[in-house]
Amino acid sequence: MKKRGLFTTIGFLGLSAALVLSGCSSKPAASGDQVELFLGYDSDPPTKKKMEEIIAKFEASHTNIKIKTETAPYDDFYKKLTTQIATGTAPDVWQSDGTKVFGYAERGALRDITDFVNKEISKDDVYGIDFGKDSSGKYWAVPQGIQVGVLYYNKDLFDKAGVPYPTADWTWDDLKAAAAKLTLDANGKNADDPAFDKKAVKQYGFTFFGSSRGAFNILKAYGGGVLDPSMSKSIINSPENKKALEWMVDGMKRKLFPNPSELKAFQSNFKVFLSGAAAMQIDIYAATTSMNDAGLNYDVAPLPKGPDGKRFAPVIANSWVINKKADDAKVKAAEEWIKFWATNDEAQKEWAQVGEAVPVKKSVANSDMFLTKATKPDSKKVFLDSLEFAGTIDANAVFAEWYKVFSDNLTDLFMEKTDVDTFMSKTDPELQKVLDDFYKKQK
Repeated sequence: MKKRGLFTTIGFLGLSAALVLSGCSSKPAASGDQVELFLGYDSDPPTKKKMEEIIAKFEASHTNIKIKTETAPYDDFYKKLTTQIATGTAPDVWQSDGTKVFGYAERGALRDITDFVNKEISKDDVYGIDFGKDSSGKYWAVPQGIQVGVLYYNKDLFDKAGVPYPTADWTWDDLKAAAAKLTLDANGKNADDPAFDKKAVKQYGFTFFGSSRGAFNILKAYGGGVLDPSMSKSIINSPENKKALEWMVDGMKRKLFPNPSELKAFQSNFKVFLSGAAAMQIDIYAATTSMNDAGLNYDVAPLPKGPDGKRFAPVIANSWVINKKADDAKVKAAEEWIKFWATNDEAQKEWAQVGEAVPVKKSVANSDMFLTKATKPDSKKVFLDSLEFAGTIDANAVFAEWYKVFSDNLTDLFMEKTDVDTFMSKTDPELQKVLDDFYKKQK
């Protein structure tokens, strides 16, 4: 996922049938040692310029490989990619949003790169290798950049309220207690004050929304979640999830967190924190760019622990994947590109300058170059430390479909149109139907 917004899930519907029809083939490489590698990625002007510079350096050291690129802004890139996969004209190697990797793999668009990863990419040197591995142990992707969720907080709002900054010892109950003191009405009364006016909130203590920035993380910290490790079974209806959901609903009712309707009033979910109308927010590394552009005085802390001490941070490993039907010469060229990207210090340092993601090479990510305090946040190491308890957001072949069911029902819960027990009993079979409609057909 990129910094442009919530996960944009495009084009998987109907893709399976198209793949069967097309065979998802790519043109064979020219004879001889020279290979033209077709590479695709989404971009904005800064990332496009930097990618071109890195590609030029790769070509200079790999004189037998010439890279032909295709790039576009996020939404346009993935819309076109869906069509290209269906018609057999997709790039030989492309940068995939981390939420889409297993969707591509499970629909037969990707090459199994297990042998390549095991031989050429060291887990000791590169972050996030296992985020490209499925439940059967096969590798489908190598990280291009790591996004990991942390707790962003507005230091000015904390200072004004006299509330100590978040620490690594915080629990979700600690966050809620702080949020109550940081939630203010139009008269400046906080949510702990008996005179607090719920109908006139001008500042919220905490905001969360979407998938990587939302309820999923709290469910996991409480020991629950959405799908089991196979990614084919719903686990929504559980005691752990009930406790987490009750925690969230309580915060909504007390107006410590804006509900979906209140978020809409800001026109963008991101504007609540960016405008200084919320003191805390869950967000990923890419958000540092917009935070810095907004001139916020902020820092980051690890996401809080659940009641049993469990901690969870969402991770999205945007990754390089290889077209399943690329011929052998292009596969080898694609592997050379991926290895260069993930293991070359110069390439990693160049990409880190864009501020797009946490570098995947550990030595670069842990260097002064990345951890510098010349730009906010000061506590960049929190992103690296959070990888120790990070996990994916259950993105599978039907992520778009199951997440819509989950999100729509969660909205009803947060808008007090239903209760927690009804939410779980309704959502569980609805999610399972989405999963069964795909996975049972695969057997």
